[in-house]
Amino acid sequence: MPNPTTTHVEADWHTAQDFVAFALQAGVLRFGEFKTKAGRMSPYFFNAGLFDDGAKLGRLAQFYAQALLSSGIEFDMLFGPAYKGIPLGAAVAVELARLGRNVPFAYNRKEAKDHGEGGSLVGAPLQGRVLIVDDVMSAGTAARESIALIQAAGATPHAVLIALDRQEMATEKQADGSVCDVPYSAVQYVRQTLGLEVCTIATLGDLLTFLQTQAGDAMGAHRTRVMAYRERYGVEAAKAR
Repeated sequence: MPNPTTTHVEADWHTAQDFVAFALQAGVLRFGEFKTKAGRMSPYFFNAGLFDDGAKLGRLAQFYAQALLSSGIEFDMLFGPAYKGIPLGAAVAVELARLGRNVPFAYNRKEAKDHGEGGSLVGAPLQGRVLIVDDVMSAGTAARESIALIQAAGATPHAVLIALDRQEMATEKQADGSVCDVPYSAVQYVRQTLGLEVCTIATLGDLLTFLQTQAGDAMGAHRTRVMAYRERYGVEAAKAR
């Protein structure tokens, strides 16, 4: 059931704009033509796997930690879902400790280990209010899998921290195997249906605002294409259907 008290927290405007600029400079946020998991052709793509050196990952962790601490969301430990959530969660845990907030961290394997300590969970025991750290949220699938793991361990899945909210319609598999758009985003689904708080560093709206402030024909063309994509697949467009 939806939880009306659960919130979706976004970073402040300046932090979001700085993050978009950083992601573009690092080559993590790119423009072109990219196929999403939903089969849509997107004019932009965010690939957190390209935060691929120590300096980039450290700066990224600063953005995550700043957004999280500013949100006021309470939590007892971090969980990084395999695979991208593992380095992200670890980096955020290190940054939080640097800032004076030392919390336990755990992650999962895709395949359970049948030797040594065994199982699919690694790190600190899952307990208390668990905050899930990931890059983007497409369909909420990773969040559902993480929730199941956390609950099975007897802990409470409490919130999700992501870098970018694409603010577009999620997809849902039908009984006949086909996939259709649904009138809510993955973030809205996680917040309203799964009952978790969601904290984001930046949104699609922040990206559009950044592009509007940039001079040059190329940036204007990118903004036009991103705007057209939002008109077609954005959650606001979904509400109007």
